[in-house]
Amino acid sequence: MGSSLARNWGGRSSRKAGALGVLGAGCLALGALSACSGQGANVPAKAPDAQAQPGAVEPEVAAATPAGPAMQAAAASAYAAGLEAFKNGDLEGASKQFSKAIQSDPRAYPAHVALGVVQERRGEMARALDSYGAALGIAGDFPPAIQAKVHLLLAMGRVSEADSFTRGLAAKFPDSAAVLSAQAEVASVRGDSPTAQSLAQKALKKDPDYRPAMVTLARDHYRARRLDLSLYTLTAILDGYGTENPPRDKNNADARMLRALILKEQGRRKAAIEELNNVLALRPDLVEARLHLATFMLEAGNAAEARPLLEKALEYDPSNVLVHLNLGDAYRLLGKPKDALDHLTWVSRKDPSLAQAEYNQGLVYLFSASVPGVTEEQAIDRAIQAFEKFKKLEPRAARGAGDDVDELIARARNKKAILEAMKEQPAAPEGAQPTGENG
Repeated sequence: MGSSLARNWGGRSSRKAGALGVLGAGCLALGALSACSGQGANVPAKAPDAQAQPGAVEPEVAAATPAGPAMQAAAASAYAAGLEAFKNGDLEGASKQFSKAIQSDPRAYPAHVALGVVQERRGEMARALDSYGAALGIAGDFPPAIQAKVHLLLAMGRVSEADSFTRGLAAKFPDSAAVLSAQAEVASVRGDSPTAQSLAQKALKKDPDYRPAMVTLARDHYRARRLDLSLYTLTAILDGYGTENPPRDKNNADARMLRALILKEQGRRKAAIEELNNVLALRPDLVEARLHLATFMLEAGNAAEARPLLEKALEYDPSNVLVHLNLGDAYRLLGKPKDALDHLTWVSRKDPSLAQAEYNQGLVYLFSASVPGVTEEQAIDRAIQAFEKFKKLEPRAARGAGDDVDELIARARNKKAILEAMKEQPAAPEGAQPTGENG
């Protein structure tokens, strides 16, 4: 099976993208959360689940492509500045530069895609879809625009719309590897693995070097829980199988991200951490990699190293609930209750159904030495309220996922009772001497 896969990909080296760099996909904050458990110890929420996540997008750069016209010089300059701003986590600067590129050259379709990516990171999904649509209106078969729109629709749960969109593209561009690959991704998300594999293989026959189709093959195996086949495919992409079958794309950050997830799932912590660091060296904007690395740090009680990972993640994706949730817990462990509560209450407002935020707030109020603006008794009351709310949201907390909440509530009530008893003790009369034997 492996040799046929290598033959399908051919023996050529991968074509290189343009010279100005790559840009990450928008935030695809999907996946389940796992709760914290235990006082003073934390198992943070998981990052987006790759079973659901369609994957990242790498918009092409300003060079001319068969899909559409080359950018004008002024637009190309602004676009390059936007890429640099994005690389540094400056979404505002990136947005301004990409908008400037579009103003200079309204047909600069890569800039439309790049602006859409920034809009995704800001949670402006409708505007992002419009930007991707604008790019496709100029260059109808531009692969990054196709990927970006399909991935966003899938991330938003609009699978039928993604299916209709890719079917329409297939009628216009039947020989497009990008369209076939996008159709494969839709089929995979729908759980139709045979169709997904067939479409991805067709894409690679059209273009043996089309990287997203390679990753789709591996990602579909992962979704179908064929982990060995997924790892085998990822090895073909990243490492190769000898001189006759060299690596297809050893610097593919999406493939490395997927391999890191599998290694983590298999309990191969050291290898997973190494691969996550490889991912961030290639694509510092991949928030999912930062979340998983921070999870490893927090599980080891190393909040000091988790904190900068999460703070940087917020620069790339300021509306990411999971980043705020984990950063709040990192601040809790670092003894910064105000900062912790700032992030955790933000999460509660953003997603009131997220039980984990309530549990973590309870930990902050119960175990912090002091919470600014709150008396000790008020902090205990708020801890109890947070834990009770957690119980309502998660009535059947699994072992290791907040199953100690009743014990924590009992501890808080006992602490409150002690405080109340101390208040009721009569004060010693002024000037009174301690009793004892004379003489």
